[in-house]
Amino acid sequence: MSTSHVLLGLLSAGPRHGYELKRVHDERLPQAKPLAYGQVYATLGRLERDGLVEQSGQEQEGGPERTSYALTDAGRDKLTEWLTAVEPPAPYVNSDLFAKVIVSLLAAGAATATDYLVAQRAAHTSRLRELTAVKTSRDSSAGDVVAADYAIAHLDADLSWLQTTLLRVADLHREVNA
Repeated sequence: MSTSHVLLGLLSAGPRHGYELKRVHDERLPQAKPLAYGQVYATLGRLERDGLVEQSGQEQEGGPERTSYALTDAGRDKLTEWLTAVEPPAPYVNSDLFAKVIVSLLAAGAATATDYLVAQRAAHTSRLRELTAVKTSRDSSAGDVVAADYAIAHLDADLSWLQTTLLRVADLHREVNA
């Protein structure tokens, strides 16, 4: 996820200060890693430096003075460019899950790889149950459900891969130790 693009998108609704941007991000992107305040303000600084946002005012509501930011025309163009660009499928397998299985086969053997796969499958299954509860809860927002659907689809794919790999551990072990 590109924090700068997400902040540009949140500013498309109108000027906001950093605290509000963080709150709206964490609210509207449930299941995403929450933003740190420092990350928001550092990103706003870079966006301002690059001419994509500009300061639009100061507020003081019983606390410290807060600077609001607004999109510039260049920022709106950058946001539109990002929103219309198709994300290419990942060209490489870049996953700790995959790397741990191969390295455990190389460094520790088939039994360790099997133990890891079984433990990881249990962790994935537990997370799948948590997300299913989110989807079926009456308290879940549409955003919560969409985020859970996305995560569940990825967990399902991982679980399928874990099961297939468990069936292939002996072959993989022979191959990496040949």
